[in-house]
Amino acid sequence: MDLKENLMQVEENICKACKNAGRDRKEVTLIAVSKTKPVSMLQEVYDLGIRDFGENKVQEMCDKMEIMPDDIRWHMIGHLQTNKVKYIVGKTALIHSVDSLHLAEEIERQAAKKDVMVSILVQVNIAEEKSKFGIHKEETFAMVEQIAKLSHIQIRGLMTIAPYVENAEDNRAYFRQIRQLSVDIREQNIDNVNMDILSFGMTGDYMTAIEEGATMVRVGTGIFGERNYKKVV
Repeated sequence: MDLKENLMQVEENICKACKNAGRDRKEVTLIAVSKTKPVSMLQEVYDLGIRDFGENKVQEMCDKMEIMPDDIRWHMIGHLQTNKVKYIVGKTALIHSVDSLHLAEEIERQAAKKDVMVSILVQVNIAEEKSKFGIHKEETFAMVEQIAKLSHIQIRGLMTIAPYVENAEDNRAYFRQIRQLSVDIREQNIDNVNMDILSFGMTGDYMTAIEEGATMVRVGTGIFGERNYKKVV
């Protein structure tokens, strides 16, 4: 598999989507979703210029952090259990998957201990799929207001995982909804809340996501190929 070729294709697609939407390429961060992939592949992608990597599991992320260069921005994109929070607070650039006040309060506790500020996104289950984590759209305002009171957390925006679809167009309406939700929240001018990050769009639909306002897209298969869940690090 030619990782360089894959990355060039993804980059070309991002540029094309930005052009379609009249956006600057600099507005979109590509996160290489490296879960289940060996460090050798991450290093190859790093050497091609990628600095943002996304992981789903705390242990795997911590193992890779120890080996990989220090200037990587690590993104926690998977479901985060409260008992694992202490291992990543202060080490991640962004936690994308905060889906409860209980989890936010644990992040606050651990961040206070280390005297660090933690940037998070609130995960919204915009399509209301039973198999996915995230809060309901209607609960988002209340949740944001509650988390905003925590002094060691900064809410930077919203994240969603859209349904798996054959045709990316099928997710366009969900992407529009999550973007509109972020606009509505921004207009409330809540202290400690900044809606400058929208994390949505994956390998199958990231071009559509960018056209609808995503500022971070999480691409795994498009860069690294299909996953092998048996082999890690």
